[in-house]
Amino acid sequence: MAQGKGVPPLIGDELLTRRIRVRARDVVYLKGILEASEGLAHVFAERGGDLVVATHPSQIEELDRVLMDLAPELGWEPLG
Repeated sequence: MAQGKGVPPLIGDELLTRRIRVRARDVVYLKGILEASEGLAHVFAERGGDLVVATHPSQIEELDRVLMDLAPELGWEPLG
């Protein structure tokens, strides 16, 4: 569904994002880890394993640390 005029964006200016790609089978696993980590981040799927991970600016360093810790296991790669 296309976003119409006057419809606010899903992720506003007050959140920082990381765009990553994981294997499609790992999306639910990553989402569960991040969303269970006391509200660390929210995961939005663009398609397949292409994800937008959004967090509050105060949490960005912790999010980056968690993503780096998970990189060997999930083999994620940054997107743009």
